[in-house]
Amino acid sequence: MSSVDSSTIRRLIAGDEVAFGGVYDFHSGQVYQLAFRFLKDTAWSEEIVQDVFLKLWLNREGLDEQGNIWLYLYVLTKRLCLNKLREVRKSAVLFEQLMRNMEIAGNLSEEQLMADELERHAQRLISRLPKQQQLIFKLSREEGLTHNEIAQRLGLSPNTVKNHMVQALKTLKSTLQQSGYNYVLALIFLSQVAS
Repeated sequence: MSSVDSSTIRRLIAGDEVAFGGVYDFHSGQVYQLAFRFLKDTAWSEEIVQDVFLKLWLNREGLDEQGNIWLYLYVLTKRLCLNKLREVRKSAVLFEQLMRNMEIAGNLSEEQLMADELERHAQRLISRLPKQQQLIFKLSREEGLTHNEIAQRLGLSPNTVKNHMVQALKTLKSTLQQSGYNYVLALIFLSQVAS
């Protein structure tokens, strides 16, 4: 099978298990690679592959037979990976495991490129914040000032500074997530600026 054509998708929609097996054989490796890029863990990535194809089978009747099945699988894989990363973030043990796996994977150059791209994207977002939020954010991030120090410098109350920071972080976090940036990198970036 060189690609998943519309007749295969039509058979899949009708519940043909052979067609499903063909789609699995053709795309499961790509799904695994995509999951591994996010999760850096073989077991977690294999789990994502199983979940993706289970959801494909259960929701097959909603597929578009003329559609791009890889795009469907890609979006589904990415969503499940982000869900997994949210789960990982809530557990110190799992988060530590993820960090260890990232080191073992040795993809530091790729991670650095992603981090640099994230940094550039974040700088563009920061430049779009309201002026006061932008100034407070930069004083906190670039000069490492505390809320109290920023308040003294700008002649504001610490509470006002805190409110501006909370609003700026909320805006950045939601925009970064909507942009589809690697969730962990976004979290690391935002935890650096939040401190």
